[in-house]
Amino acid sequence: MAAESYPTLAAGQRITAALLRSMLPQTVRKTADEPRSATTTYVDDTHLVFAAEASAVYTMVGWIKYFADPTPDIKMQFTVPSGCLGEWAWLMPGQGTAASSLLGYPLRTETNDAGAGRTGYGTSDSIHFTPVSGLFRMSTTAGNIALQWAQNTSNATATTLYTDSWLQFQRIA
Repeated sequence: MAAESYPTLAAGQRITAALLRSMLPQTVRKTADEPRSATTTYVDDTHLVFAAEASAVYTMVGWIKYFADPTPDIKMQFTVPSGCLGEWAWLMPGQGTAASSLLGYPLRTETNDAGAGRTGYGTSDSIHFTPVSGLFRMSTTAGNIALQWAQNTSNATATTLYTDSWLQFQRIA
């Protein structure tokens, strides 16, 4: 049996701009640096928010560029509309500054909850990059899939998500 693709097109179907757009990956990108300090409260990123359709299934890939000092570190999660299921993961260094700490628990895939948070580590006073990926199965409720983030430990040294971090969503069903 051949795999179906989204959307299924019928002979004679009218091709519209909206239909063609729905077949393309949709990318959200940060257009400005966003620092946060002295807070552990998750807040939506001001740019990394995607409007998802009801009853759709999306794959997601992305690249997050950030600065996180070892003291405050960083934590991220996604907020999703009611009933949305799925999983996401990121490739993140382990806790601590020793090279051996990078081997402990680098890939966080311990839950099936699309909205579950993950804690990342700064490991040094420098800029970091982390790839993210996942799948979101929307319920009958449309709404935003939003990246939220904060410091893991409140600290005056700002944790910053940088310009040109991005998330790309591809509808597959």
